[in-house]
Amino acid sequence: MSFSTTLIRSSRNQDILRTGLCIGLAGGLAEIVVVWLYSVATGGDAAMLARAVAAAVGLSGASAATGVAVHMALAGMIGVGLAAVLRVVAGKGAPDRVVFPFMLGSLAAVWAVNFFVLLPAISPGFVHLLPYALTLASKLAFGLAAAAAVRGLSQGRA
Repeated sequence: MSFSTTLIRSSRNQDILRTGLCIGLAGGLAEIVVVWLYSVATGGDAAMLARAVAAAVGLSGASAATGVAVHMALAGMIGVGLAAVLRVVAGKGAPDRVVFPFMLGSLAAVWAVNFFVLLPAISPGFVHLLPYALTLASKLAFGLAAAAAVRGLSQGRA
């Protein structure tokens, strides 16, 4: 492998990482806003939900801030994965007509796997803390924010 090929791959990987972290930040924050608004509207306890996120990954008794940090770390990992898959599926300059459905569909799939496969196995109580419709809405908000982040990044490069 030549030096230039290594640099190109390194640059591509850095681009996927940067894009993915932006996707994760935008999406994770969008989910927090949806859940916070729901908590405000219903008199719920958003801090309890954040602590439950930490508990779901084995950090029982952790603070709400730790739960938010865990949530954002998981969102970042999802974002990097989405950025990598999007690059493979649609290329570097994926058009909006691809990015928005890709992100919404991907996040709907993530929601289904989370709430019907992973969480029932690792933290059954977490599944019932919020209505399914709200958890799906929060994942779709992640998808919209992720697509907007990708669009903003691509316009910034133009």
